[in-house]
Amino acid sequence: MSLHATIVRQLGSFRLDITLDAEPGETVAVLGPNGSGKSTLFRCLSGLLPIDRGRIELDGTVLDDPATRTFIDPERRPVAVVFQDYLLFPNLSARDNVAFGLRTRKIPRAEARAAAMTWLERVGLADHADHHPAALSGGQAQRVALARALATEPRVLLLDEPLAALDAGTRSTIRRELRQHLATFGGVRLLVTHDPVDAYTLADRVVVLEHGSVLQQGTLAGVEDFR
Repeated sequence: MSLHATIVRQLGSFRLDITLDAEPGETVAVLGPNGSGKSTLFRCLSGLLPIDRGRIELDGTVLDDPATRTFIDPERRPVAVVFQDYLLFPNLSARDNVAFGLRTRKIPRAEARAAAMTWLERVGLADHADHHPAALSGGQAQRVALARALATEPRVLLLDEPLAALDAGTRSTIRRELRQHLATFGGVRLLVTHDPVDAYTLADRVVVLEHGSVLQQGTLAGVEDFR
């Protein structure tokens, strides 16, 4: 389930031009200031934004290659995203939020809700299955969003500032919980963050972006100067 991506994408005056590799079971943190290309990278990997040149390949399957006119739509990619603000549906319960991705894959409602319940149990929210997002704390909402992403059994998990919406007191606890949950996921894990603490707590390797290019990459110790 290795991910190999060479991405060139022009957006107005901004140009993303990077190469990124990630291995199964590895968490790679992507750091950089605002405007460095982190969100653009995730949009390209998830299929929300086609690339101009390059190639995105996952475990031998090409997801995007303009040269061969290959492009797999977002809903058909084995890629799941946990967004910064979680994007839970306010009119759905926690259980139905988790089941949503399965239902879009034509899984019968009863089966999808049963699977969602299993995932809520895994993240410690079985007692909140019938609660709507407004009744959840920030940490609970984050766990529902993670369960929703993992329920579809993706091969790549993209986490876009997953702790940014939490207050400082909650963030430390949820960071430890997130590390435990990520350890159970055998696919490729990419984490976008502004916070070096998140990177050093959650990641095995760091890629630092600046102005759309890779400035540094390597082990945590190898990019200490970035701090």
